[in-house]
Amino acid sequence: MDPEPSQTGEAARPALAKARAIIDGLGGAENILEIEPCITRLRTEVRDGTLVNEATLKSAGVHGVSRRGAIVQVIVGPEADVLAQDIEDQLAQGDAEEDQF
Repeated sequence: MDPEPSQTGEAARPALAKARAIIDGLGGAENILEIEPCITRLRTEVRDGTLVNEATLKSAGVHGVSRRGAIVQVIVGPEADVLAQDIEDQLAQGDAEEDQF
């Protein structure tokens, strides 16, 4: 029996690329203060709301963006939990790389 794509990592690659694109659209890792999933959305708090690029987010495949100052909700659909975890992993990995220098 062949393993499921998610078990081999094949399915994770597009989601990881989407997570990276969302980070870019939110103004980069250093601009993201907090991120958490909420059903079909990523609720985020950013340092500088002017760095959020809706065109970049939409090109990443998000369904919509709602902003109110430093609070940004990125509408992603039912993959919110997975994307939030992938983004948190990327942010943590970036912090670990910075600590090495």
